Amino acid sequence: MEFFSWLQYDFMKFAFLAILIITPLFGLMGTMIVNRKMAFFSDALGHSALTGIAVGVVLGVNNTTISMAVFAVIFALLLNQISSRVSASTDTVISVFSSCSIALGLAILSRGGNFSRYSSILVGDILSITLEEIWYLAGILAVTLLFWGFGFNKLLAVSLNRTLARSRRISAGWMENLFAVLTALIVMVSIKWIGILIINALLILPAASAGNISENMREYHFFAVLFSVFSGILGLLVSYFVNVATGPTIVILASVIYFVTYWWGRKNNV
Repeated sequence: MEFFSWLQYDFMKFAFLAILIITPLFGLMGTMIVNRKMAFFSDALGHSALTGIAVGVVLGVNNTTISMAVFAVIFALLLNQISSRVSASTDTVISVFSSCSIALGLAILSRGGNFSRYSSILVGDILSITLEEIWYLAGILAVTLLFWGFGFNKLLAVSLNRTLARSRRISAGWMENLFAVLTALIVMVSIKWIGILIINALLILPAASAGNISENMREYHFFAVLFSVFSGILGLLVSYFVNVATGPTIVILASVIYFVTYWWGRKNNV
């Protein structure tokens, strides 16, 4: 059948496997990012990828993923520390860091007119993923599930009431730093295939859609993962048959789901 013609291409098979790993990952992480009002934080992390690449170039690191990941972890921890100590609002602090970071990265990478070498990271290319890179993503998914199993309740307690969390001997600082590091690693490992410009949308939209129709935490997680996987798979297939970029197609479908669930939630008073 013509519908299954995409299965004859290895790059489509690899992209499909990557979607099956990335989308549940983003669905899970997105629920806590939205719940903790960290949308701006994850967006700033995505923008910091350019600075991570630039630092790697200056230091002679050939593997851009490593340089991005190391810089993002430092960036996330630094943001957490400063946000908890300064009097300015958190979004202001993040905006300052994000603006400075992306400007620094652009300045270094554009030196000598070489930015075109790195422009592909702005939109990503899921079709270029290799089997070895899929295993890396699977490892990140396993770590995330492990963290979710042992740390979700603690992180939720911290996000709801830090004083209550401390009374139960939960270290708020440790949990927030662990979550920030995990978010940084997921964003940086995925950004090569998703793209800086749209990776935050894939983190936020499925969780926001789930929040429109969910009545409890179990439904919230279920629908977030379901919407993320559905938009990812359908977006990949639509992009193949229509011959458009995969990442933006997924985001468009996720946006449609958001508006539909928003309308449904308002109509049914969810």
